[in-house]
Amino acid sequence: MRPTYLEVNLPQLKQNFENIRAHVAPAKVLVVLKANAYGHGVDGVAPFIAPYADYIGVAIAEEGIHLRKLGIATPILVMGGTLLEQLPDFFEYDLTLAASSLDLLTAAEQLADSTRKSLKVHLKIDTGMERIGVREYEAEALIEKSLSCSHLEIEGIFTHFANSESMSLRGAIAPKQPPTSQGIASGENQVRPRNDMVEASLQLKRFQEVLSIYEKLGVPNPPIRHTANSGATLVMPESYYDMVRPGVLFYGVYPDRDIERTIEVKPALTWKSKVVFSKITQPGRGVSYGSLWQAEAPTRIVTVPCGYADGYFRRMTNQPQVVIHQKKYQQVGRICMDQFMVNVGDNDIKVGDDVTLLGNGITAENLADWAGTNEYEVMTNISARVPRVFVGAVQ
Repeated sequence: MRPTYLEVNLPQLKQNFENIRAHVAPAKVLVVLKANAYGHGVDGVAPFIAPYADYIGVAIAEEGIHLRKLGIATPILVMGGTLLEQLPDFFEYDLTLAASSLDLLTAAEQLADSTRKSLKVHLKIDTGMERIGVREYEAEALIEKSLSCSHLEIEGIFTHFANSESMSLRGAIAPKQPPTSQGIASGENQVRPRNDMVEASLQLKRFQEVLSIYEKLGVPNPPIRHTANSGATLVMPESYYDMVRPGVLFYGVYPDRDIERTIEVKPALTWKSKVVFSKITQPGRGVSYGSLWQAEAPTRIVTVPCGYADGYFRRMTNQPQVVIHQKKYQQVGRICMDQFMVNVGDNDIKVGDDVTLLGNGITAENLADWAGTNEYEVMTNISARVPRVFVGAVQ
C-alpha cells in the first residue's frame, strides 16, 4: 500500500451519528454520502452506517446506483437535478427521485404507468437557493399534480437552505455595485451584508406556506417534510420537521467557524504519509519548481510522497504544516504533483518516519485556510488514488 493514505475512524462516525440522532429526536436522520462520502470513501462508510440511517442522500443517480451495487438496502434520495432519460435507472435501482419540476414529475408518472412499476418521489421546493426545484410561489400546481399521481409514491417534500451556518451578521457593508453580465455578485468572496438566520428563517417561512397548500386542498397529512442541513441541524430546531440531512456535520466538521456547537462531533479522518527522502540542503539551493524557497543555513529537508494530484493543493505552497514525532514542521518549496518538501531544521528526521497531513492538531479548517477555500473542498478533493483504511469496522 502507498505510504500516503487516509485513515477513517468508523466508530467516530457512528458516535457523530448517534449524537445527531439524539439531538433531533424524534426526527429521522438522512445521512449524506455524496462525493465519495465527503472524501472519506463511500465503499467503507456506506456499508457501516447504512444499518443505522433512516435514509441516505446522494447528489447524482450514479452515486445511488453504486450504493445499490454495494448491497445497500436503505432508501436512497438522489437530491440533485435529473434528466428525463435517467428516469429508468430510478426504477431499476429503487432510487428516490427529487421531483424538481412539473415536467419531471409528469414524466415519472407516465413511465411508472407504462412499466407498471412504482417509484418513491420527494417534491423539491426552491425557497431561495435558485439551484433546482419549483419556486414556492409556483408550488401549488406541483402539489396538485402529485396528488393525482396514482403510480408514484409521493413520500416527501423538501427544500434546501442557502444560508444557515451562522447566527451572527456576516461580512461588512459593501458599496453598491452595478450588475454584471453574470448578475449582481461576481466571485465567491464578494463581501455583502448578510444575516444567515434572517435569510434561513425567510426560506423556512416560504416552505411553511407551501405546506399550507396541503391543508387548503384538504389533505390532512403531508408527506415527509425535511429542510435541515448541517447548519440548520445545529441552530434551527424549528426546521427539523420529520427528518434532518446532516452532511459535513456527520463527518465531524462544523459548517462554519462561528456556529453554535449544539451537537458534539469530532473529525473521523486522518491523512497520513511517511518520509521517503531526507537530506541536508545547503544555503542558496532552491527547493522545488521555481526555487521559491531557499535555506539560509544547512537545513534538513525531507520529502513526503503526496502532492496536488492527491488533493494536497498546489496553491498551499509554503503555507502548510505537518506533524512528525508530535511536532509541527513547515512545508517549503512549491508543492509538486506527487511530492512536497518539509523543513525539519536540525532535527534528525529519517526515511520511514510517520507524517500527519490532517489530524493530530492539523484540522480541515487549517488546510482550508492555507488553500483559500472551505473544509468541504479540502475533504472532497482528496484523490481516489489515496487509499482509504477503515478502522473499527466490526459492528
